[in-house]
Amino acid sequence: MSALVSTETRWPEKIVEAQPAHIPFIAWVTLTAFRSHLERGFWDILIDGTEKETLRFLEALVATQAQHWVHLQNFIVAEVDGKPAAALSGYFERESSLREGMEEANRAIGRSAEEAMAGWQRARSIGLCAPRHSEGAWIVENVATVPEFRRQGMVDRLTASILDIGRQRGATTAEVALFIGNDPAQRAYEKAGFVVVDERRDPEFEAVYKTPGIRLLRRSI
Repeated sequence: MSALVSTETRWPEKIVEAQPAHIPFIAWVTLTAFRSHLERGFWDILIDGTEKETLRFLEALVATQAQHWVHLQNFIVAEVDGKPAAALSGYFERESSLREGMEEANRAIGRSAEEAMAGWQRARSIGLCAPRHSEGAWIVENVATVPEFRRQGMVDRLTASILDIGRQRGATTAEVALFIGNDPAQRAYEKAGFVVVDERRDPEFEAVYKTPGIRLLRRSI
């Protein structure tokens, strides 16, 4: 496990590339990030089961052979005393296709084609507000922290690390999207140099997700 960043804090912390041992944690991060400030997020609506069932699907999804934007390889993890405390991901839009990964995850947990189609019908209105990323942008996504470590600067350090990775891969612009109403997250990204560049709203989306739409923020890197 390779350390990407080591910082002096009031607790031992290091930032590492996500490994197979992190799969359950990355599934939790993905679920939590898409819940945002809401009661139910995209994955809850897609699976429409218990939290355990949703996490089981996400564990299968992050570990697929197919590459996609929720894949384990896109994540970095902040560890405290050897335990994961926060994580986020970074990727290019050309790496974001989810179809094959979803199909593979559905097979892995025995989810039928009918269940998968019903799930997409429930959740599909997210496409009405999905951000329009600029060509070549490095996309920051799936950001979440264990409650006891929130508001202690951990995401700031993770964000700096993931932007460094994007820069090393040739990106000059980074983008992050968030649900309208998640004001703490927006303030944190603005503090990190991001500015709002677009906002998409739709009544059908709002009826399902209980938030008006999605904002896109951008910065140079």
